[in-house]
Amino acid sequence: MSNKLQLLSFKGKSKTLHLSWFAFFISFFVWFNHAPLLAAIRETMHLSDQEIKALLILNVALTIPARIIVGMLVDRFGPRIMYSILLAIGSVLCFAFALAESYQTLALTRFLLGFVGAGFVIGIRLIAEWFPAKQLGVAEGIYGGWGNFGSAAAAMTLPTVALMFGGDQAWRYAIASTGVVALVYSVVFYLQARNTPKGSTYFKPKRSGAMEVTSKGDFVLYMVMNIPLYAALALLTWKLGPDNLKLLSGSITGVIYSVLITLYAYQLIHMVRVNREVFKHEVPEIERYKFKQVAVLNLAYLVTFGSELAVVSMLPLFFLDTFHLTPVLAGMLASGFAFMNLVARPGGGLMSDKYGRRRILITLLIGLSIGYLLMSQIDATWPLPLAVAVTMLCSFFVQSGEGAVFAMVPLIKRRLTGQIAGMTGAYGNVGAVLFLTVLSFVSAQIFFMVIGLSAIAVVVAVYLFLEEPKGHMVETLPDGTVQLIEVA
Repeated sequence: MSNKLQLLSFKGKSKTLHLSWFAFFISFFVWFNHAPLLAAIRETMHLSDQEIKALLILNVALTIPARIIVGMLVDRFGPRIMYSILLAIGSVLCFAFALAESYQTLALTRFLLGFVGAGFVIGIRLIAEWFPAKQLGVAEGIYGGWGNFGSAAAAMTLPTVALMFGGDQAWRYAIASTGVVALVYSVVFYLQARNTPKGSTYFKPKRSGAMEVTSKGDFVLYMVMNIPLYAALALLTWKLGPDNLKLLSGSITGVIYSVLITLYAYQLIHMVRVNREVFKHEVPEIERYKFKQVAVLNLAYLVTFGSELAVVSMLPLFFLDTFHLTPVLAGMLASGFAFMNLVARPGGGLMSDKYGRRRILITLLIGLSIGYLLMSQIDATWPLPLAVAVTMLCSFFVQSGEGAVFAMVPLIKRRLTGQIAGMTGAYGNVGAVLFLTVLSFVSAQIFFMVIGLSAIAVVVAVYLFLEEPKGHMVETLPDGTVQLIEVA
């Protein structure tokens, strides 16, 4: 493979990069296709504000477990088949959402569409198969940054698509059109994508059902790090329950809590089954990896992508209320936070490739914390251009930090990359749930301060526990042959 990243080429690894980021772009386009059409949906379906809030919550709920599950499946079956299936299923769910005649159907299909948000982890593994370590950060950054722009593209284009169809039900045609795009591209991706370059081996986990760890201490840490994933779902249930939005009865809420506890217990059984050899004898040194690397990157993604999801959802209203702007102008100014993805996330990956992954991640997290602490001081006395400038500066550090996180994720253990990416990606959603819950109790200024202080805590964790990837990863072929994969 060529050592140069040729973005204008559509051959070899460049072709794979373009196929991948566009698949991710479409998955986000589908995942957030309802957001710019909520006013029309509310009017035609006669929805209350509580029902609209519930749709927003339901849209992110399934993504948390979906990223874990899809991460396992992509390691086992490969990115080509998994991305094709995910987009095809997403298209069917788009059609179901567009055809919904009751709120119950609308809510169910929106909940299920959260599955599409798991597409992110598929491309992380695919890019890792095609790009060497010295290009991996920028390639993953382009994949994540350009693909993540799908949500902004939906906001910019779907209202126009609805206007083209016209009528009270135009939103249905606009939603359905995203399903058509996803279905067509699922076929294109299946026909054009390949899991690995010709002659390369696609390494699969030795056992499925849970992530493999390589020591008893790592098993305990793995067990602990899974708890927040279920806690976030419990928090979402609480928000929908009788104490808050009152869209779930007390009995149903209790059932969901019981199911979450049962699922965690079930996962523990699989974790023990997959890692039982760890309790019998030590894993050979050559096969080991450190799960603390995964844990710290999870926390870093919680404060980067988690804060981005939370801030993007509240920033238009924050600008509108603080500076008394029109909704259109507030939305345009706030959209800059998401626009920064196009350059910041690849930039974070590029800096990681060139100047050291741990060092750059620490630097970007410090910048992120300062950015949010500055945003916590914004009020009506600030000049609007200065407030926008501080917001954009903070956004740069947030999204560059995301790129830096995933510049390191694929360098931990190749055959587990999907699962590691899935867990790290899920922590991003956990962060969004956590920070949005904080926002429901405090002012926007305190909300920004909480994120900034959380980032400082993560900086300490990265400094103390994260190690710079060095040397090679070791993977073993089915015939016992050892293969070294460069990570530095």
